[in-house]
Amino acid sequence: MSTHSAPAFGLLASRLTELSLRDAHRLGRRLEGARKIRKPEARAAVLAEIEAEVAGSEERMAGRRSRVPAITYPEQLPVSQRKDAIAEAIRDHQVVIVAGETGSGKTTQIPKICMELGRGVRGMIGHTQPRRIAARTVAERVAEELDTPLGEAVGWKVRFTDQVNPDATFVKLMTDGILLAEIQTDRELRAYDTIIIDEAHERSLNIDFLLGYLAQLLPKRPDLKVVITSATIDPERFSRHFGDAPIIEVSGRTYPVEVRYRPLLEEDSDDADRDQITAITDAVEELMAEGPGDILVFLSGEREIRDTADALTKKRYRSTEVLPLYARLSHAEQHRVFQQHGGRRIVLATNVAETSLTVPGIKYVIDPGFARISRYSHRTKVQRLPIEPVSQASANQRKGRCGRTSDGICVRLYSEDDFLTRPEFTDAEILRTNLASVILQMTAAGLGEIEKFLSSTRRTTATSATVCSCSRN
Repeated sequence: MSTHSAPAFGLLASRLTELSLRDAHRLGRRLEGARKIRKPEARAAVLAEIEAEVAGSEERMAGRRSRVPAITYPEQLPVSQRKDAIAEAIRDHQVVIVAGETGSGKTTQIPKICMELGRGVRGMIGHTQPRRIAARTVAERVAEELDTPLGEAVGWKVRFTDQVNPDATFVKLMTDGILLAEIQTDRELRAYDTIIIDEAHERSLNIDFLLGYLAQLLPKRPDLKVVITSATIDPERFSRHFGDAPIIEVSGRTYPVEVRYRPLLEEDSDDADRDQITAITDAVEELMAEGPGDILVFLSGEREIRDTADALTKKRYRSTEVLPLYARLSHAEQHRVFQQHGGRRIVLATNVAETSLTVPGIKYVIDPGFARISRYSHRTKVQRLPIEPVSQASANQRKGRCGRTSDGICVRLYSEDDFLTRPEFTDAEILRTNLASVILQMTAAGLGEIEKFLSSTRRTTATSATVCSCSRN
């Protein structure tokens, strides 16, 4: 083969911009290698091989583009009214913060906005959730809205379950832990052209690691877009972390919610030790007297949910179904919460229902005011899961769950004074975790020099100085 018949370097290089990100990166490196080949015949042969691979990749990409599903938006969701502003911000900036209350529709609609911009074709749209149940439920919902079978255009991956088709999937729902693990084999995340970090205000260790890693990665991946969604809890902090990234505010679709305080310990009562199950039962009956509508009760864990379910079931309320919702339930049992039903439903949930999932049809909320919060004990040197009072921000997230479709009532099983003395926000997980485990996780994830990594995250994490001093010891 003569050198004249070999495709020109420039022409081949220009074709790489339309290939998948992985192919473009791999073939770009091969092209650079070909430039160094001295012998014209050998170079021409290598270039011909590269051109054949480019042509094959172009064919695959054409097929992929032709399979992008038609996109529509539910008009009733607040985020649908802001979709043009969100799309413009994503098009014009590498990082965008979308702040909106739970129920605004940001979780299900933002990946569709990204698809409409042409994202998800050269690489997938990676969409992280803090919990497995949310990853699967959101994937089901987005697939349903796009009228495609789950596992094709929209896939999901959690520990032990992978329903992603590398050739057909545009949007991949996963836990943040899955994305963090993938960094070890895909350092520059070239499987993705867009990353959506959902529920970033939860500030789990995984989320903080991902935010720190992405801040370092973005200069090396100018083609990568990052969308961070948060409840309206201090979105400016995320913006500062990413060089004053634009913030798009989306209003929540909320109706007025009346708050009633029914503290467990009533000083003027003979029955001062009224236990939580009795208090929940009393609140359920008070709300039933208000009229029809489903009730969501927040509880700290599986055992509490089972005990409360037993007590409520024994009451045999007319046309009333008691449904538990927690992570260890089977998929079919979890899915019942989202299905159409007649009569009244009482959903007993852990704080998975606080932000990650919108349980439909909730008119009333009962909030005992507690949650299991992972915390390191300096005294026993053990990471524990004590039950603690939730912050004001968490209590308000819970309250907002019953103002989605109509006016709601939230019964808090504690006093207003108790609420007002609680901390405004829940501490970020990195502030509640043994620093040795933080450093080990960072090392295992291959996040480079710990001090350098933490200095990049210091704007979102108040403990970087502490961790840095610990890492030197």
